Amino acid sequence: MSNHSQQIVQKLWSYCNVLRDDGLSYGDYVEQLTCLLFLKMMHERTQEPWKQASPIPAGYDWPSLLEKDGDALEAHYRHVLESLGKRKGMLGIIFRKAQNKIQDPAKLRRLIADLIDREQWTTLDADVKGDAYEGLLEKNAQDIKGGAGQYFTPRPLIAAIVDVVQPKPGETICDPACGTGGFLLAVHDYVAHHNVNLDKDQKRHLKLEALHGVEIVDNVTRLCAMNLFLHGIGPSGDETTRPVRTDDSLRADPGTRFDIVLTNPPFGKKSSVLVVNEEGDEERQALTVVRDDFWTSTTNKQLNFVQHVKTLLRINARAAVVVPDNVLFEGGAGETVRRKLLQECDVHTLLRLPTGIFYAQGVKANVLFFERKPASPDPWTKTL
Repeated sequence: MSNHSQQIVQKLWSYCNVLRDDGLSYGDYVEQLTCLLFLKMMHERTQEPWKQASPIPAGYDWPSLLEKDGDALEAHYRHVLESLGKRKGMLGIIFRKAQNKIQDPAKLRRLIADLIDREQWTTLDADVKGDAYEGLLEKNAQDIKGGAGQYFTPRPLIAAIVDVVQPKPGETICDPACGTGGFLLAVHDYVAHHNVNLDKDQKRHLKLEALHGVEIVDNVTRLCAMNLFLHGIGPSGDETTRPVRTDDSLRADPGTRFDIVLTNPPFGKKSSVLVVNEEGDEERQALTVVRDDFWTSTTNKQLNFVQHVKTLLRINARAAVVVPDNVLFEGGAGETVRRKLLQECDVHTLLRLPTGIFYAQGVKANVLFFERKPASPDPWTKTL
């Protein structure tokens, strides 16, 4: 991370400690920053030298926040969040169900006018902006009490996995449990850095069409969308294409197939009781996932995600999935999934990770690398 990025992170983070006295968690703070930074940058783009039209309607934009103070500011900010959350495209993702958690209008005013407004965010290099935001997400993840650690896979591990998988221009990549978007960002960086002469169509595909993320928690989808946006990925305005969406990946076969699937799915025995349906509303659902495309029905989330990843892959497509040890050695449903995976896919590599990287201390984790293969009477996995 550059010095400038570190300074920005430090400046924004030091103010978080002030707000923590008001009962704000790190996660709440990063959420507020996400909404406010987006409004500020959209406003900057309407100025010289960009002169772009803003996707944000007049009266809900950054200047409308700057001109208010006290209770009027707090009420207006609430109204802005609610209104923009109903829009389509990236606006809808970033503002969907967002709420103002800063109860003191004076502190909200200081965050807007003194901290965010004084920095020219759009002129910052995408690496600086992105690094600064990643720095905040990492600090948030270190606040384990808030439970955010599960959404933040260590970036060196992600980079290593992507280096091994070697994504290429024109390929489509999916992370069905994308958290704050680490795998999607790493793929974008890898393709851009290893292919410096991408043509216009390849650049457009990488920015708008290559990356697909699904996340079950609304607030985390917001963080992921903002993370991608700050790195220059995805639509820049009100377009309806979206690189990430809120949904329960295990709910159904989405029908789409990908060239690469990379993921670190949530761990635990139960599948989510509270799920997000197609309309975007939360609903209660049975714990056991039953799907026609699955080899077996189970409440074990990791086993369900392994089966889901197989479904998402095109023939000869490749995957890397982080799994705890029990996925490899369990009987019952675990054995069924293991046998079917070895039969239908070439499970060529198992990477054993040091204990305690991101699961609870002492839990062993592994990365399974495999390729989906066409139907065959003989098992595809010959050597692991």
